[in-house]
Amino acid sequence: MTNENTVDESEEADEETDDGGLQQGDFVKIAYTARTVEGGDLVDTTDLETAEEEGIETEERDFSPRTIVLGEGHLFPAVEEDIEGKSVGSEGSVVVSSTEAFGEYQEEEVRTVKADKIPEDDRYPGAHVDIDGEHGHVETIVGGRARVDFNHPLAGQDIEYDYEVVDTVEDRVEQASGLLQMYFDVDLDMHIDTDEVETEVTVEPDEEDAEPETTTEIEAQETLYIESDPQLQFNQQWMMSKQQILGDVMDKIGVDRVIVQEIIDGSGMPGMGMGGMGGGLGDIDEALEDADIDADEIIDELDEEGEDVDADELLDEE
Repeated sequence: MTNENTVDESEEADEETDDGGLQQGDFVKIAYTARTVEGGDLVDTTDLETAEEEGIETEERDFSPRTIVLGEGHLFPAVEEDIEGKSVGSEGSVVVSSTEAFGEYQEEEVRTVKADKIPEDDRYPGAHVDIDGEHGHVETIVGGRARVDFNHPLAGQDIEYDYEVVDTVEDRVEQASGLLQMYFDVDLDMHIDTDEVETEVTVEPDEEDAEPETTTEIEAQETLYIESDPQLQFNQQWMMSKQQILGDVMDKIGVDRVIVQEIIDGSGMPGMGMGGMGGGLGDIDEALEDADIDADEIIDELDEEGEDVDADELLDEE
C-alpha cells in the first residue's frame, strides 16, 4: 500500500526537478569567502568587511558580489556544481581539494638557479620573482645561487568556499560588465545599440560559368559599445587577449559585434590643437606672444652670430 504523503512528497520533488533551479549557462551573482582548510588563511572574498579585517588593501578593488556564468569555470568546478540546481538566496559550503584547487606540492619544483637571473631588488627570501617564464618565490640566497620555489603559494592546500547566491543577472549590459570585471576588476561604461551596418554579400550568378558577384546590403546588428578606461591602456592581458575576451563576451550575451571607444578630450593639454590649412605660423606667433617672447628680436640676434633658426624648434625649446 502506497503512503499518500510519500506520493505527495515525490510529486513535489519531481516539480523541483522539472524547475531545475540554476543551470549551466545562467548568469549568477555570487558572494563568497574562500579560506584554506588548514590554518584558515584568506584566499579570496567578495566581502569588504572580511577583507579589512584581514588587512587586505581595499581602496582600488571592488568587493561586490561577482557575476559568473555557471559551467564556464569562473569558479572551481566543485563550487559551480554545488550551485547548480540551487535558487536565489541559497547558501552553501564546499571544500575544494588541493588537486582541483592549486595542485599538489611538488618538491622537484623547488630549484636552484643563478642569483643573477633575479633582479637585484628582489634578491631576498620571500621575494616573488619571474624566471624564464615561471613564477616563484625566493627561499634562500647564498653567494651566487638562489633557491626558488616554483610551486603555487597555495599548492597542497584544500580550500573551503562559503557562498551565497545573491541574484541572477538577466540584463545583458550587466552580464557583459560582470564578465569583463572578472578579467580586469574595472568598472567600464557600456551600452547596447542596434545599428544599420553595410555588409558584403556574395551573389551566385544565373549563368553556370559566370563568376560570383558581391553586393552591399544593409542589415541591423546589435553592437555593444564599451568606453575604454585609462587602466586598460597598460594592461598586458587586455593588450594580448582583447580579441579572445571580447569574442567570449559576444558569444555569451548574444551581440553581433563590440566597439571599444577611446575618449581623448584634450583637457589640460593646451597648445595641442592644430591650426587650419591656411594658418601658416599664426599659431606659433600667438604662442610666442603668450610666452612674452619677441621672436623677431631673438632671430635677429642669432642671425648676427651666423646661426640658422627654426621658429618651431625655438618654440619647442621654450
